[in-house]
Formats: sequence, C-alpha cells, structure tokens
Amino acid sequence: MIQEMRKEFMNAEKNVLAACEKAKEVQPKLNAVVTFIDPSEQLSHLEEHKDGLMAGVPIVLKDNVCTKGIRTTASSKILDNYIPVYDAFIVEKLRNAGAITIAKASLDELAMGGTNTTAYTGPVHNPWDITRMSGGSSGGSAVLVASGVVPFAIGSDTGDSVRKPASYCGVIGVKPTYGRISRYGIIPYSSSLDHVGYFTRNVEDACIGLEVLAGRDDRDMTTSTKEVPAFSKLLNSSLEGKKIGVIKNVIDSIKNQETVQIFNELIEKCKAQGAEIVDVTFDNNLMRAILPTYYMIANCEATANHSNLDGIRFGVQEPGESTEEVMIQSRTEGFGIQVRKRFITGSYGLFVENQEKLFRKAQRVRRLIVEEMKNALTSVDCLIAPASSSIAPKLEGEQMDELSEDYLIAENHMVMGNFSGYPSMTLPMGFSKECPLGVNITCRAFEEETMFNIAAGIEKCTGLKDIIAEVK
Repeated sequence: MIQEMRKEFMNAEKNVLAACEKAKEVQPKLNAVVTFIDPSEQLSHLEEHKDGLMAGVPIVLKDNVCTKGIRTTASSKILDNYIPVYDAFIVEKLRNAGAITIAKASLDELAMGGTNTTAYTGPVHNPWDITRMSGGSSGGSAVLVASGVVPFAIGSDTGDSVRKPASYCGVIGVKPTYGRISRYGIIPYSSSLDHVGYFTRNVEDACIGLEVLAGRDDRDMTTSTKEVPAFSKLLNSSLEGKKIGVIKNVIDSIKNQETVQIFNELIEKCKAQGAEIVDVTFDNNLMRAILPTYYMIANCEATANHSNLDGIRFGVQEPGESTEEVMIQSRTEGFGIQVRKRFITGSYGLFVENQEKLFRKAQRVRRLIVEEMKNALTSVDCLIAPASSSIAPKLEGEQMDELSEDYLIAENHMVMGNFSGYPSMTLPMGFSKECPLGVNITCRAFEEETMFNIAAGIEKCTGLKDIIAEVK
C-alpha cells in the first residue's frame, strides 16, 4: 500500500485529503482520534521529499509523540493543554521520508494499559465490531490502520501495546529491537521497556517502516549505531529450512480451543512450506511471573518518569492555597484512577525499605526470563505463539480471571519481548466470529530481516494481507 501511494505521488494531495475525510467519517463510531491535523502546510513542502520512502503517504501518530506546535496529550487530562516546542526524532524522520501526518491517535492514559478504555476522551472501538475493545495502549493507531484510514501509524510498545491491538484489529504490529528507533520526544512510560513501534497492513510496508524510522540519534543514548538494512529489498517469503519454535507454555494455557485450532492449522501450513517446527518449553514459574515482574518494573519507572507532571512546570493546573496543594489537586484531578493505582504501586516499590525485596527482585526475575529466551533462540530462528487467547473482548461484560494461566501466560507472554528487547511482531492468522486473531513471532536481537522474512512466509500461508475492516 505504501509503495502504491508513492507511485501515485501526483495524486498525493487527493489521497491525503481523502484520508482526512475518512478519519472524520469513522470518528463518531471509533473514537480513535484525539487531534485532527490540517495537512496543508505539510503538503506545501511535499515536493522537497518526493523521493522519500513514504512520499505523499498519510499517516497517524500516537498522541504520546511530541509534535511541535500541535497538542500532545498522551490521552491524559493533565496534558490536555500541552503543546510541545519540539518534534520527536521520529517525526523528523517521517517528514523527511515524505509522510503526511493527519491526526494524533488515542491511547490508554500515559500508555498505561492494554485496552484503550482509559483515555480521558473515552474508549476506542474495534472497527471489526464496535462493541469490542481495540486493545492498547496503541489502540487508536491500530484502529485507524485497520479501518483503512491510513496505511501506516506510529505506536509505542512497553508490554505488548503495539502487538496486542494489532492482533485484535487484524493488522501488523511491529516492535523492533530495543535501540533500533530513537525514543527522543516520546512521552515515556518505562524507560527500560519502552519501544517505538508501528502498524501496517502488510509485511512489505512493515519493512519500509523500519527503514524510515531506524538509525542512531545522539539525543537518545540507547539508540544503536548498527547499519539499517534495506529490509524491503531483502524480503524473502520462503520458509524452507526455517526453524520455528512454538512456545508450548502458551498453547497449553489457552482455554479457547478455536484459537488453538487456527494456530495449529497455520503451523501445518508452515510445515508444508518447508519450515521445521519444534516445541519450546520455558520454566512455567517464570512464565507466571511475567506479569507481576512487569508491573513492578514498569510502574516504578513510570512513577519516576512522571514526577514532573505536577501542574507547576507544565500541564493543566488546578487551584490551591499553596504550591503543595496545587500539585496534589493537579495530580488528583489530572490522572485517571488506573494511572493513580500504578503510581501507588510504583511509589511503594521505590521506598528505600522495599527496593531490594520488590524492585530489585523484579529486575533479577526479568534477567532469568531473558536468559530462558536467549537459550531458546540459540536453536531456533524464531519463537511463535498466538498473540492472544481470543478475539478482542467486549467493552462491556467480559472479564478474565487475572490469576488464571489463560491470563497470566497466554495474554502476557509478549512482555518477554520488552524484557529482552528482542524484535517481535504480530500479524493476522485467522478469524473467529468475524473478528481477527493474531500470531506473534520473536527473533534474536537485531535480526529483523529474519523476522520479516518469516512473517512474509506466514502472510503467504494465511493470505491475510491488506485486509480492511468495514466500520458498521
């Protein structure tokens, strides 16, 4: 789709304006946009970037990406009036590639959540069935790609915040290796877990996305100096000889047998294409520990990262009789209940007397989980499992037992990609009740070329490429 739009460069303005109109048309049903952006100024400079990899392509940014002169809320009331004075590094990269930003998309407040129901502007609805959730925290971006508004959208992934909504919305969600893409100008959640990610509707576009976004940025000292390959030119969909490791713990924990059946059918198709399939089993105690370990590390880091959201330096300020009262009132009124709960957890874990038994212990458990992954990936080219145990849950009336293995393992195993920093992506594998199901693959660090090639082979097996939901 990106390639086709580049070829239609002479019609770029028409395509961009059509995307703007479609975004406004579906907004009442999907509630995916926080801020619409007039593309006129960007279009006036488009000729300067006509040779870019995304020349004339309309895109969307998650609303935790700083945009100079354009409101950036992170879907939190406390940032409702925040207008950055600078652009995030990826905004510069996308602009230089010729992309045209048409909107800022909704997210779970401050990217803390997996449902996109906690945004202060209200929940985002799934385009395949508007009674269902989009997944989060990058749900707005996923929905706008899935509904055909744009072919590319930026998200961020701290636990599975790109890859889970990709599964629920029937699109491709990519979380590259930690350090591939600069996070300069991204409102942080958890510094050791945050990744910039993105959505497309086919694997070739996913390759182009990383070519545009990746590269060293001295303003983010975690970024890599590794060369960025021309992934789209190197794409090879052959699965012949590829060794694929099925995470047995995840399969065994899924209660929904239709999901398991669709996954097993995909695995058989991969075998028919020449792939070697092996079962990989992790320590089940470590798998059960993924979610609590994530909560402790992420929330401790988030508490530190967001201590500056006090209503004094910037953001929405609530009245008070003293500076302390202003801060208390601003944070109380400015944050939703879920975010406040996470800050309480993080603060507790950061108390001096608790750091060793909580925060440091979580870091040690994280290291053990990463060692398991590292060992498993020495003998296979990728790890694979369903991205979720089911289709997107209903916005009302459906709740999972959060102590069950179906939840602890099947719904949270993709966090391992954040613990390790390894490249990981989700793509469609089938449908149930006319809603999509996704499959997730994870490879060794900086082996995105292998990941994209295996994904292309899976895409060939499923035939689920460039699918668009009809919003009803």
